[in-house]
Amino acid sequence: MRREEVKEYLDELCVRYNRETFVPDDPVSVPHGFVRAEDIEIAGFLAATIAWGQRPTIVRNGRRMMELMDDAPYQFVTESQAADWDALMPFVHRTFNGGDFVYFVRALRHIYLHHGGLGGFFRTAYVRYGDLKPVLSDFRRLFFSPELEPLPRHARHLPSVDKGAACKRLNMFLKWMVRQDDNGVDFGLWSDAIPASALYLPLDVHTANVSRMLGLLTRKQNDWRAVEEVTGVLRSFDATDPVRYDYALFCAGIYRELSV
Repeated sequence: MRREEVKEYLDELCVRYNRETFVPDDPVSVPHGFVRAEDIEIAGFLAATIAWGQRPTIVRNGRRMMELMDDAPYQFVTESQAADWDALMPFVHRTFNGGDFVYFVRALRHIYLHHGGLGGFFRTAYVRYGDLKPVLSDFRRLFFSPELEPLPRHARHLPSVDKGAACKRLNMFLKWMVRQDDNGVDFGLWSDAIPASALYLPLDVHTANVSRMLGLLTRKQNDWRAVEEVTGVLRSFDATDPVRYDYALFCAGIYRELSV
């Protein structure tokens, strides 16, 4: 396929999959259960955190996380006490367990009470750098602040861009919070400070494999350098909104309809 043909193909898939009918079966459905911005942020962050494995399981467990937080994630994060966190301990999603859940709530509490919340942090940090890569680095350092006494197992659930990780789940979360269109998938809550043009592709096995098949990615490892490479190509397709192709690449992989 020539590059212009690849763009036409992905544009067609965008029309097909970047729409509300995609939402119920996707982890993004978890934050769609809320209206308040802070609830959407926290629900989205936690759903993205456990977004590996089978999508039905991710969606089910993401909703379970919200139930354990009384379906009021912002209130739970900011007002709950240590005794309330015992209710989170039975939670398990693959290697993410109740102890990890408690730590993530504590870290989010710290961010909302002392650093302007998720939205406040990411907006301010992006304005400072003008690039999301150093923002991801700063966020991880804040999330695992020594004063919160994180354990090594907690840190495994938030990969480090400084160590070359693709940071798929954080990039997916940022896509949800930043992108804004009329299709009812992403929220655009932070579009006032972070442009969609700054987003990086959430690179996973599906988007990476399809990108290689289409000639958009030559790097073999699914790491940050691969994220930069494929995102650069997507920016040549749409400089203002390159990550709108995320669902196109993802669905071409999971639904096995790649016509190349």
